[in-house]
Amino acid sequence: MLPWKRALRPLAALLLTAAVALVPAAGVAQAAQAPSWGSPRSSEAESGGGWNDYSCKPSAAHPRPVVLVHGTFANSVDNWLALAPYLENRDYCVFSFDYGQLSGVPLFYGLGPIDKSAEQLKTFVDKVLAATGAPETDLVGHSQGGLMPRYYLKFLGGAAKVNALVGIAPDNHGTTLSGITNLLPYFPGIQDLLTTHTPALADQVVGSPFLTKLNEGGDTVPGVKYTVLATKYDEVVTPYRSQFLSGSGVHNVLLQDLCALDLSEHVAIGLFDRIAFHEVANALDPAHATPTTCASAFS
Repeated sequence: MLPWKRALRPLAALLLTAAVALVPAAGVAQAAQAPSWGSPRSSEAESGGGWNDYSCKPSAAHPRPVVLVHGTFANSVDNWLALAPYLENRDYCVFSFDYGQLSGVPLFYGLGPIDKSAEQLKTFVDKVLAATGAPETDLVGHSQGGLMPRYYLKFLGGAAKVNALVGIAPDNHGTTLSGITNLLPYFPGIQDLLTTHTPALADQVVGSPFLTKLNEGGDTVPGVKYTVLATKYDEVVTPYRSQFLSGSGVHNVLLQDLCALDLSEHVAIGLFDRIAFHEVANALDPAHATPTTCASAFS
């Protein structure tokens, strides 16, 4: 990649962050009220993609429903247009939901306080388990969606209801956003703006109070299997090795160790990388796992 293109990536990310921070700020000023964090959309079952079928009963081969947890700026449909059908075709009951809504900001989710989003996940998991009759679920999350469930597991009783968490490019120990976040102290007011109007962004910065609380005392909780899928070309969660977890029951995977030709970056790994999807399937059903190679892109 040309050096100027490499430099533009974090700059574009910073501009996007600032834009999203300012939009809710303007909306709040107009409404003369603070941001409010909504509940999941009532249209979860209207994805049109075939998942979120509450009549689905898990099979003997795949006895746990899979809950997909989208990333920052994403939503319950767009993030999963490829992975949800991939898992459905392998006989899984698949569900997704929206979380972290900001008042007056449609379509883009995962922006509210992450601890509050974890409470929404707790509610949704209970709903899925009640509908399917399963005692446990498996969680698969992209980016923040791989991080946020860890709060649910550690502090909200989720470990008793979750068998496995698969994180696709999760920012488990925060991100420097290719070094951009290191500049925040030099721009007075930006950190407060993020914290007030897009709390999830502030929560994901390396060293945030949220991450300090989450990772204190260890990355994992007993009884849950953890898989982390990372790409060395990740330009959003940096450094990419900060995604990996430590502890028992952890399987950290670098995609390029499985296929050196895989050039997926942060977005692609979650949206359409079938090599990553093959590893997701292996993590959900380790008893029938098959080797992941470059050929897995065609499986």
